[in-house]
Amino acid sequence: MWELNKPKPVKLIIGILAADQQCLHAAIEALMGRFGTLDFVSDVWPFTQTDYYKDETGDHILRQFVSVEKLIDPGKLAKIKHLTNKLEQKLAAKLALPLPRPVNLDPGLIEPSKLILATTKNYSHRIYIGKKMFAEVTLIFDKGHWHPLRYTYPDYKQQCYLDFFTKVRTRLLEQLKSKR
Repeated sequence: MWELNKPKPVKLIIGILAADQQCLHAAIEALMGRFGTLDFVSDVWPFTQTDYYKDETGDHILRQFVSVEKLIDPGKLAKIKHLTNKLEQKLAAKLALPLPRPVNLDPGLIEPSKLILATTKNYSHRIYIGKKMFAEVTLIFDKGHWHPLRYTYPDYKQQCYLDFFTKVRTRLLEQLKSKR
């Protein structure tokens, strides 16, 4: 009755917003250097749903996702968000573009039933996860499909994203099954 359960490991995904292909490539190299082997890298898509990042990342932002091969403890998400923030700063210095944030890295977790994103910003639907970080359930997986929530970012509702997340989720299930 009072037994505490250790959470199952999850897949780390990282959403990349980048000013151009060179920035995307540099981001992926940096992520592999920090988190190890990637098992999936998505296609590259234009990020056109908002101009929120225009002043930081430029006029023609590209979007790409990666998933890390090794499963992680979900309790590490706040620490990982701090690491990706530091990687963004290093990449900005290395790339030396006339943009304050040529690469934006957004870590998240895929569990069998949901996709969770980390953020530095609090809001009504976000939960504090420690280390000055918050998290939100962005998508729910139910009855064989991803389902957005009222606050889900518009780009996360696109079928191409959902297909990528399904691929990552399927790999997670395979990995969890092989650990039994």
